[in-house]
Amino acid sequence: MHSPRSRAIAPSLPIRRNVIKLAAAAVTLGMLGVPALYPSRSAQAQPGSGKPIRLILPISAGSGVDAIVRAAAPALGKALGQPVVIENMPGAGGITGTAAVVKAAPDGTTLGMVSNNHAINPSVFKSMPFDAIKDITPISVLGATSLVLVVNPKVPARNVKELVALLKAKPDEYNYASSGNGTVIHLAGQMFLEEAGVKARHIPYKGTGPMVTDLLSGQVQMGVVALNAVLPHLKAGTLRAIGLCGASRSQAAPDIPTIAEQGLPAYDIEGWFALVGPANLPPAEVQRLHDAFAKAFTSPEVVEALKKQATATRPTTPAQAAKFFASEAARYATLAKKANVSVE
Repeated sequence: MHSPRSRAIAPSLPIRRNVIKLAAAAVTLGMLGVPALYPSRSAQAQPGSGKPIRLILPISAGSGVDAIVRAAAPALGKALGQPVVIENMPGAGGITGTAAVVKAAPDGTTLGMVSNNHAINPSVFKSMPFDAIKDITPISVLGATSLVLVVNPKVPARNVKELVALLKAKPDEYNYASSGNGTVIHLAGQMFLEEAGVKARHIPYKGTGPMVTDLLSGQVQMGVVALNAVLPHLKAGTLRAIGLCGASRSQAAPDIPTIAEQGLPAYDIEGWFALVGPANLPPAEVQRLHDAFAKAFTSPEVVEALKKQATATRPTTPAQAAKFFASEAARYATLAKKANVSVE
């Protein structure tokens, strides 16, 4: 497998519980927006007992990974043979939701879906309520979604070479947006500046929505964003793609070259997502969960659905996931220290 590469603090929001009863093969992707209630589980449910699995997403409903998980939900229910409770628990750059996973009993009935933030947070927050490596059980890095560097069409640059030349010629005139201080979007933008040897002023926003709004209006000139969030704008010409941030092109937009192939070969960062459980999850249960999630995320219908979201599924083994978490944490620690990135 090709390892996937690669949050101003959001106020803790009321927990939104979206419960999806996964039972029949006839359930279609289009029906995922209509959750069905399911009875709460026993606190001491046995692994694989048919009790519902509580899957915590430390993000708001409707955001990137949330949409990905919901697209995979029918296939996931079939593979597990258990209903799944999808619970959105945003706050503190993903810390709030992941903390709930850390505190759960290691019986396989409470899991979490984490992303780049999980590896970034220890390097940008002054304190953490848990150890991001020791207090979880890695199950699988399930895949990655493409990120893209875009500019407002008024910026006179159409590729990396032209943008770098522009930033070198006018180092004090340009800024770049992010979805929040200390987010993967922020670090991806900072990483581009480091690799290219140029400067631009960072403008953090509270989420992708307001960031894209100001990119469209020209209030900010450039920024890294999830490809699926801006594909309509790229097609309409209201934003311009400079290059994809990952090591390979996306099937969702094959004509957009990578930044690496445009002269910055070391530049490689993606928005990955991974399944974790509490520490001390029994090895047999880890393997069972890994096999079920891998089967669901590589099923033809899920692969095809996620292609439309510029997302590639390529599940790792638990051991590969553990190694990947450690390498990503080290990489982000170096970048955050060099750029003096921190979240108060």
